[in-house]
Amino acid sequence: MNSFRHRHRCVFRVFRLPAVALLITVAGCSSADDSASAAVPSPDGKVAELCRNLDKVLPAKVDGESRADPEPASALTAGWGSPAIILRCGVPQPPKMVDPKVAEGRDPDAVAGGVDGVDWLMEQQDGGGYRFTTANREAYVEVRAPQGADSSGVLIDLAAAVKKAIPKGIAS
Repeated sequence: MNSFRHRHRCVFRVFRLPAVALLITVAGCSSADDSASAAVPSPDGKVAELCRNLDKVLPAKVDGESRADPEPASALTAGWGSPAIILRCGVPQPPKMVDPKVAEGRDPDAVAGGVDGVDWLMEQQDGGGYRFTTANREAYVEVRAPQGADSSGVLIDLAAAVKKAIPKGIAS
């Protein structure tokens, strides 16, 4: 349905309603929703194919949250829960991945590590959440876990899919 027409019809109905009903109607005419959004990466053909393969094997639940993909819909993005745990496949290499301070353990906001056979760069984000990016794989996979999510549980839940779909190697 055209959202302009939807709003247009709501406006005409509003004038005949008492104040309480007016508030309910205005809220119902809103186009806002709880859908998460994520920028869709634009990797080359080989990486895009790896990412499509990853999308096919991602789990239905992560950290106990059901899959609810962000907008716009893409095989390169996935999401779970609200606030959403967001996965984006085919992202560029994060600058901190080649920062010597991170490798030497001297960066308080970033650390390298591994979970269930998948190497990750962990970066603390403003607001208390974390961004994790795979390392030593043929495609970079980024996972953003909001504050309050069990980040180790998130990575454990995603490890099998990443190992299955994204081979070890150097991302291009």
